[in-house]
Amino acid sequence: MIFVKVDDLKVGMRLGKPIYNKNGVLLYDRDTKLTMQAIYGIKNFNLLGLYILEPAEPVPPMSEDDINFERFQTMAVFSIREDLNLIASGKKDKGLDWLCSLVIKNYGGLDRKINFVQNLRSNEDFVYKHVLNVAILSAIIARQMELPTGRVNTLVKAAILHDIGALSQSNITQSDEASPEQREAIRKKTQDILKEYMNVEEDIMQLINQMHTLYVQEGEQIPAALKSNLNANILYVADAFDRMTAMKSHEEPTSEIKAIRTLLRQEDLYDRQVVNALIKAINILYPGVCIELTNREKGLVIRENEDNIFEPLVLNFRDNNLYDLSVKEIKEAMQIEDVMKTMDNRIKLDSSLLEQYK
Repeated sequence: MIFVKVDDLKVGMRLGKPIYNKNGVLLYDRDTKLTMQAIYGIKNFNLLGLYILEPAEPVPPMSEDDINFERFQTMAVFSIREDLNLIASGKKDKGLDWLCSLVIKNYGGLDRKINFVQNLRSNEDFVYKHVLNVAILSAIIARQMELPTGRVNTLVKAAILHDIGALSQSNITQSDEASPEQREAIRKKTQDILKEYMNVEEDIMQLINQMHTLYVQEGEQIPAALKSNLNANILYVADAFDRMTAMKSHEEPTSEIKAIRTLLRQEDLYDRQVVNALIKAINILYPGVCIELTNREKGLVIRENEDNIFEPLVLNFRDNNLYDLSVKEIKEAMQIEDVMKTMDNRIKLDSSLLEQYK
Protein backbone atom coordinates (compact mmCIF):
# COMPACT_ATOMS: atom_id res chain seq x y z
CA MET A 1 0.00 0.00 0.00
CA ILE A 2 1.29 3.45 -0.91
CA PHE A 3 0.16 6.99 -0.15
CA VAL A 4 -0.64 9.05 -3.24
CA LYS A 5 -1.33 12.80 -3.14
CA VAL A 6 -4.68 13.82 -4.61
CA ASP A 7 -3.05 15.63 -7.55
CA ASP A 8 -1.14 12.45 -8.47
CA LEU A 9 -4.16 10.10 -8.56
CA LYS A 10 -4.59 8.23 -11.83
CA VAL A 11 -7.41 6.30 -13.46
CA GLY A 12 -7.26 2.60 -12.59
CA MET A 13 -5.63 2.96 -9.17
CA ARG A 14 -7.27 0.78 -6.48
CA LEU A 15 -8.39 2.27 -3.18
CA GLY A 16 -6.75 0.89 -0.04
CA LYS A 17 -9.31 2.48 2.32
CA PRO A 18 -13.03 3.22 1.91
CA ILE A 19 -14.38 6.74 1.34
CA TYR A 20 -17.60 7.91 3.02
CA ASN A 21 -19.68 11.07 2.71
CA LYS A 22 -20.74 13.30 5.63
CA ASN A 23 -23.75 11.06 6.34
CA GLY A 24 -21.57 7.97 6.63
CA VAL A 25 -22.75 6.57 3.30
CA LEU A 26 -20.12 4.50 1.50
CA LEU A 27 -19.09 6.23 -1.72
CA TYR A 28 -16.11 4.13 -2.76
CA ASP A 29 -15.21 0.80 -1.18
CA ARG A 30 -11.75 -0.68 -0.83
CA ASP A 31 -10.37 -2.20 -4.03
CA THR A 32 -12.49 0.21 -6.12
CA LYS A 33 -10.70 1.24 -9.32
CA LEU A 34 -10.63 5.01 -9.71
CA THR A 35 -12.34 6.60 -12.69
CA MET A 36 -11.76 10.17 -13.88
CA GLN A 37 -15.17 11.12 -12.47
CA ALA A 38 -14.27 9.63 -9.09
CA ILE A 39 -10.95 11.52 -9.02
CA TYR A 40 -12.73 14.83 -9.69
CA GLY A 41 -15.20 14.07 -6.88
CA ILE A 42 -12.46 13.09 -4.42
CA LYS A 43 -10.62 16.37 -5.02
CA ASN A 44 -13.62 18.19 -3.55
CA PHE A 45 -13.19 16.36 -0.20
CA ASN A 46 -10.13 18.45 0.77
CA LEU A 47 -8.02 15.33 1.30
CA LEU A 48 -4.22 15.35 1.23
CA GLY A 49 -4.26 12.07 -0.64
CA LEU A 50 -5.39 8.46 -0.57
CA TYR A 51 -3.94 5.09 0.32
CA ILE A 52 -3.66 3.07 -2.87
CA LEU A 53 -3.14 -0.68 -3.24
CA GLU A 54 -0.17 -1.72 -5.32
CA PRO A 55 -0.98 -3.63 -8.55
CA ALA A 56 -0.72 -7.18 -7.17
CA GLU A 57 -1.52 -6.37 -3.54
CA PRO A 58 -4.54 -8.15 -2.01
CA VAL A 59 -7.09 -6.18 0.01
CA PRO A 60 -5.91 -6.15 3.65
CA PRO A 61 -8.36 -7.57 6.21
CA MET A 62 -10.55 -5.21 8.24
CA SER A 63 -12.87 -6.28 11.03
CA GLU A 64 -16.45 -5.05 11.27
CA ASP A 65 -15.42 -2.92 14.25
CA ASP A 66 -12.62 -1.33 12.21
CA ILE A 67 -15.00 -0.52 9.34
CA ASN A 68 -17.58 1.00 11.68
CA PHE A 69 -14.88 2.99 13.53
CA GLU A 70 -13.58 4.50 10.29
CA ARG A 71 -17.10 5.26 9.05
CA PHE A 72 -18.02 6.94 12.34
CA GLN A 73 -14.84 9.04 12.34
CA THR A 74 -15.54 10.33 8.84
CA MET A 75 -19.16 11.18 9.58
CA ALA A 76 -18.41 12.81 12.95
CA VAL A 77 -15.58 15.00 11.61
CA PHE A 78 -17.97 16.59 9.10
CA SER A 79 -20.38 17.34 11.95
CA ILE A 80 -17.68 18.65 14.30
CA ARG A 81 -16.21 20.91 11.61
CA GLU A 82 -19.60 22.55 11.07
CA ASP A 83 -20.44 22.92 14.77
CA LEU A 84 -17.06 24.24 15.93
CA ASN A 85 -16.90 26.79 13.14
CA LEU A 86 -20.41 28.01 14.02
CA ILE A 87 -19.54 28.27 17.73
CA ALA A 88 -16.22 30.02 16.99
CA SER A 89 -18.08 32.63 14.95
CA GLY A 90 -20.52 33.30 17.79
CA LYS A 91 -23.42 31.27 16.38
CA LYS A 92 -25.45 28.34 17.69
CA ASP A 93 -24.33 24.83 16.84
CA LYS A 94 -26.56 22.52 14.80
CA GLY A 95 -26.12 19.24 16.64
CA LEU A 96 -23.31 19.13 19.18
CA ASP A 97 -25.38 17.45 21.90
CA TRP A 98 -26.59 14.89 19.34
CA LEU A 99 -23.00 14.12 18.37
CA CYS A 100 -21.97 13.74 22.02
CA SER A 101 -24.78 11.24 22.53
CA LEU A 102 -23.60 9.28 19.46
CA VAL A 103 -20.03 9.08 20.80
CA ILE A 104 -21.31 7.82 24.15
CA LYS A 105 -23.73 5.37 22.50
CA ASN A 106 -21.05 3.89 20.25
CA TYR A 107 -18.02 3.95 22.57
CA GLY A 108 -19.19 4.70 26.11
CA GLY A 109 -20.74 1.29 26.71
CA LEU A 110 -18.42 -1.15 24.98
CA ASP A 111 -17.71 -4.44 26.75
CA ARG A 112 -14.65 -5.15 24.59
CA LYS A 113 -11.44 -3.47 23.49
CA ILE A 114 -11.30 -1.50 20.24
CA ASN A 115 -8.61 -1.02 17.60
CA PHE A 116 -7.88 2.69 17.86
CA VAL A 117 -6.84 3.43 14.26
CA GLN A 118 -5.62 6.92 13.35
CA ASN A 119 -6.28 8.69 10.04
CA LEU A 120 -3.90 11.05 8.27
CA ARG A 121 -4.38 14.70 9.31
CA SER A 122 -3.60 17.98 7.61
CA ASN A 123 -3.26 21.47 9.11
CA GLU A 124 -6.84 22.14 8.00
CA ASP A 125 -8.52 19.21 9.76
CA PHE A 126 -6.14 18.46 12.67
CA VAL A 127 -8.30 20.11 15.33
CA TYR A 128 -11.54 18.43 14.20
CA LYS A 129 -10.02 14.94 14.09
CA HIS A 130 -8.14 15.51 17.33
CA VAL A 131 -11.12 16.58 19.44
CA LEU A 132 -13.21 13.70 18.08
CA ASN A 133 -10.57 11.16 19.07
CA VAL A 134 -10.17 12.74 22.51
CA ALA A 135 -13.95 12.41 22.94
CA ILE A 136 -13.89 8.73 21.92
CA LEU A 137 -10.91 7.96 24.16
CA SER A 138 -12.52 9.81 27.08
CA ALA A 139 -15.71 7.78 26.63
CA ILE A 140 -13.95 4.40 26.61
CA ILE A 141 -11.74 5.35 29.58
CA ALA A 142 -14.82 6.52 31.51
CA ARG A 143 -16.47 3.17 30.73
CA GLN A 144 -13.50 1.28 32.15
CA MET A 145 -13.59 3.44 35.29
CA GLU A 146 -17.37 2.98 35.59
CA LEU A 147 -18.13 6.70 35.78
CA PRO A 148 -21.80 7.74 36.04
CA THR A 149 -23.63 8.90 32.90
CA GLY A 150 -23.66 12.57 33.89
CA ARG A 151 -19.88 12.70 34.20
CA VAL A 152 -19.42 10.92 30.88
CA ASN A 153 -21.64 13.49 29.16
CA THR A 154 -19.56 16.31 30.66
CA LEU A 155 -16.32 14.63 29.62
CA VAL A 156 -17.33 14.03 26.01
CA LYS A 157 -18.71 17.54 25.46
CA ALA A 158 -15.63 19.07 27.07
CA ALA A 159 -13.43 16.91 24.83
CA ILE A 160 -15.10 18.17 21.66
CA LEU A 161 -14.87 21.81 22.77
CA HIS A 162 -11.49 21.79 24.51
CA ASP A 163 -9.34 22.90 21.55
CA ILE A 164 -11.75 25.24 19.77
CA GLY A 165 -9.37 28.13 20.51
CA ALA A 166 -6.75 26.47 18.25
CA LEU A 167 -8.89 27.12 15.17
CA SER A 168 -7.71 30.74 15.10
CA GLN A 169 -4.05 29.95 15.87
CA SER A 170 -2.74 29.79 12.30
CA ASN A 171 0.90 29.84 13.44
CA ILE A 172 0.59 26.43 15.14
CA THR A 173 1.44 23.58 12.79
CA GLN A 174 -1.03 20.76 13.45
CA SER A 175 -1.19 22.04 17.05
CA ASP A 176 0.71 19.07 18.55
CA GLU A 177 3.96 20.99 18.89
CA ALA A 178 2.52 24.04 20.61
CA SER A 179 4.80 25.81 23.06
CA PRO A 180 3.57 26.62 26.60
CA GLU A 181 2.89 30.17 25.41
CA GLN A 182 0.84 28.93 22.46
CA ARG A 183 -1.07 26.50 24.68
CA GLU A 184 -1.89 29.36 27.03
CA ALA A 185 -3.12 31.40 24.04
CA ILE A 186 -5.34 28.47 23.00
CA ARG A 187 -6.69 28.15 26.55
CA LYS A 188 -7.57 31.84 26.75
CA LYS A 189 -9.10 31.89 23.27
CA THR A 190 -11.14 28.77 24.08
CA GLN A 191 -12.49 30.37 27.25
CA ASP A 192 -13.33 33.59 25.38
CA ILE A 193 -15.26 31.68 22.71
CA LEU A 194 -17.14 29.52 25.23
CA LYS A 195 -18.16 32.56 27.30
CA GLU A 196 -20.13 33.75 24.27
CA TYR A 197 -21.55 30.28 23.58
CA MET A 198 -24.98 29.94 25.16
CA ASN A 199 -25.16 26.13 25.10
CA VAL A 200 -22.27 25.26 27.43
CA GLU A 201 -22.47 24.56 31.13
CA GLU A 202 -20.15 26.22 33.64
CA ASP A 203 -18.73 22.88 34.79
CA ILE A 204 -17.66 22.09 31.21
CA MET A 205 -15.87 25.43 30.87
CA GLN A 206 -14.18 24.82 34.21
CA LEU A 207 -13.13 21.28 33.23
CA ILE A 208 -11.61 22.49 29.95
CA ASN A 209 -9.72 25.22 31.79
CA GLN A 210 -8.40 22.69 34.31
CA MET A 211 -7.28 20.31 31.58
CA HIS A 212 -5.41 23.09 29.74
CA THR A 213 -3.80 24.15 33.00
CA LEU A 214 -2.29 20.68 33.34
CA TYR A 215 -0.48 21.28 30.05
CA VAL A 216 0.54 24.81 31.03
CA GLN A 217 2.05 23.41 34.24
CA GLU A 218 3.96 20.67 32.37
CA GLY A 219 7.47 20.32 33.74
CA GLU A 220 6.48 22.13 36.94
CA GLN A 221 4.77 21.00 40.10
CA ILE A 222 1.10 20.32 39.34
CA PRO A 223 -1.24 21.61 42.07
CA ALA A 224 -2.65 18.81 44.24
CA ALA A 225 -6.22 19.91 43.51
CA LEU A 226 -5.65 19.38 39.79
CA LYS A 227 -3.82 16.06 40.22
CA SER A 228 -6.83 14.69 42.08
CA ASN A 229 -9.35 15.93 39.49
CA LEU A 230 -10.27 12.68 37.69
CA ASN A 231 -12.19 14.25 34.79
CA ALA A 232 -9.37 16.68 34.00
CA ASN A 233 -6.84 13.83 34.11
CA ILE A 234 -8.92 11.69 31.77
CA LEU A 235 -9.06 14.53 29.24
CA TYR A 236 -5.34 15.18 29.71
CA VAL A 237 -4.35 11.54 29.10
CA ALA A 238 -6.72 11.19 26.12
CA ASP A 239 -5.40 14.45 24.64
CA ALA A 240 -1.76 13.44 25.09
CA PHE A 241 -2.24 9.91 23.71
CA ASP A 242 -4.01 11.16 20.60
CA ARG A 243 -1.38 13.83 19.91
CA MET A 244 1.43 11.28 20.24
CA THR A 245 -0.15 8.69 17.93
CA ALA A 246 -1.70 11.07 15.37
CA MET A 247 -0.76 10.55 11.72
CA LYS A 248 0.74 13.87 10.62
CA SER A 249 1.89 14.89 7.17
CA HIS A 250 5.34 16.02 8.35
CA GLU A 251 6.52 13.20 10.62
CA GLU A 252 6.07 9.57 11.62
CA PRO A 253 3.51 8.97 14.39
CA THR A 254 4.46 7.44 17.71
CA SER A 255 3.19 3.88 17.99
CA GLU A 256 0.58 3.04 20.61
CA ILE A 257 3.05 0.97 22.61
CA LYS A 258 5.63 3.76 22.75
CA ALA A 259 2.94 6.29 23.64
CA ILE A 260 1.71 4.07 26.50
CA ARG A 261 5.27 3.65 27.76
CA THR A 262 5.66 7.44 27.83
CA LEU A 263 2.41 7.87 29.75
CA LEU A 264 3.40 5.21 32.29
CA ARG A 265 6.94 6.50 32.67
CA GLN A 266 5.84 10.09 33.36
CA GLU A 267 3.66 9.22 36.33
CA ASP A 268 4.09 12.71 37.76
CA LEU A 269 2.18 14.08 34.75
CA TYR A 270 -0.23 11.32 33.75
CA ASP A 271 -2.52 9.64 36.28
CA ARG A 272 -1.59 5.94 36.45
CA GLN A 273 -5.18 4.86 37.15
CA VAL A 274 -6.37 6.64 34.00
CA VAL A 275 -3.54 5.24 31.86
CA ASN A 276 -4.33 1.71 33.07
CA ALA A 277 -7.98 2.24 32.11
CA LEU A 278 -6.83 3.29 28.63
CA ILE A 279 -4.68 0.14 28.34
CA LYS A 280 -7.71 -2.00 29.18
CA ALA A 281 -9.86 -0.19 26.59
CA ILE A 282 -7.77 -0.47 23.41
CA ASN A 283 -5.99 -3.30 21.61
CA ILE A 284 -2.23 -2.89 21.65
CA LEU A 285 -0.32 -6.20 21.86
CA TYR A 286 -2.86 -8.88 20.99
CA PRO A 287 -2.60 -12.24 19.17
CA GLY A 288 -1.48 -11.85 15.55
CA VAL A 289 0.41 -8.56 16.00
CA CYS A 290 3.86 -8.49 14.40
CA ILE A 291 6.54 -6.99 16.65
CA GLU A 292 10.15 -5.86 16.70
CA LEU A 293 12.29 -7.06 19.63
CA THR A 294 15.13 -5.27 21.41
CA ASN A 295 17.60 -7.87 20.08
CA ARG A 296 16.71 -6.62 16.56
CA GLU A 297 14.72 -9.74 15.73
CA LYS A 298 11.07 -9.88 14.75
CA GLY A 299 8.22 -11.93 16.08
CA LEU A 300 4.50 -12.51 16.48
CA VAL A 301 2.29 -12.14 19.56
CA ILE A 302 0.69 -15.52 20.24
CA ARG A 303 -1.00 -14.81 23.55
CA GLU A 304 -1.80 -11.49 25.23
CA ASN A 305 -0.73 -10.85 28.82
CA GLU A 306 -3.61 -9.19 30.66
CA ASP A 307 -1.44 -8.46 33.72
CA ASN A 308 1.32 -6.74 31.75
CA ILE A 309 0.74 -5.91 28.08
CA PHE A 310 4.50 -5.61 27.46
CA GLU A 311 5.10 -9.28 28.38
CA PRO A 312 3.05 -11.50 26.05
CA LEU A 313 3.90 -14.92 24.65
CA VAL A 314 5.70 -14.35 21.33
CA LEU A 315 6.94 -16.42 18.42
CA ASN A 316 10.46 -15.50 17.27
CA PHE A 317 10.60 -15.57 13.47
CA ARG A 318 14.34 -16.36 13.41
CA ASP A 319 14.32 -19.64 15.33
CA ASN A 320 10.58 -20.40 15.29
CA ASN A 321 10.55 -20.78 19.10
CA LEU A 322 8.01 -19.45 21.59
CA TYR A 323 9.16 -17.04 24.30
CA ASP A 324 7.21 -15.97 27.37
CA LEU A 325 8.39 -12.41 27.98
CA SER A 326 7.08 -12.49 31.55
CA VAL A 327 9.83 -14.97 32.49
CA LYS A 328 12.73 -13.13 34.12
CA GLU A 329 15.54 -14.86 32.19
CA ILE A 330 13.83 -14.31 28.84
CA LYS A 331 12.90 -10.73 29.70
CA GLU A 332 16.56 -9.94 30.37
CA ALA A 333 17.49 -11.20 26.88
CA MET A 334 14.69 -9.65 24.84
CA GLN A 335 11.80 -7.25 25.21
CA ILE A 336 9.34 -5.69 22.79
CA GLU A 337 10.82 -2.65 21.09
CA ASP A 338 7.81 -1.70 18.97
CA VAL A 339 4.97 -3.02 16.84
CA MET A 340 5.24 -3.32 13.07
CA LYS A 341 2.79 -1.21 11.09
CA THR A 342 1.47 -1.03 7.55
CA MET A 343 1.70 2.11 5.39
CA ASP A 344 -1.73 3.34 6.54
CA ASN A 345 -0.70 3.03 10.22
CA ARG A 346 -2.57 -0.20 10.86
CA ILE A 347 -0.89 -2.80 13.06
CA LYS A 348 0.61 -5.52 10.91
CA LEU A 349 -1.09 -8.85 11.53
CA ASP A 350 -0.27 -12.41 10.53
CA SER A 351 -3.51 -14.29 11.19
CA SER A 352 -2.56 -17.34 9.12
CA LEU A 353 0.63 -17.97 11.12
CA LEU A 354 -1.25 -17.39 14.38
CA GLU A 355 -3.71 -20.16 13.46
CA GLN A 356 -0.85 -22.67 13.46
CA TYR A 357 -0.08 -21.95 17.12
CA LYS A 358 -3.60 -21.86 18.53
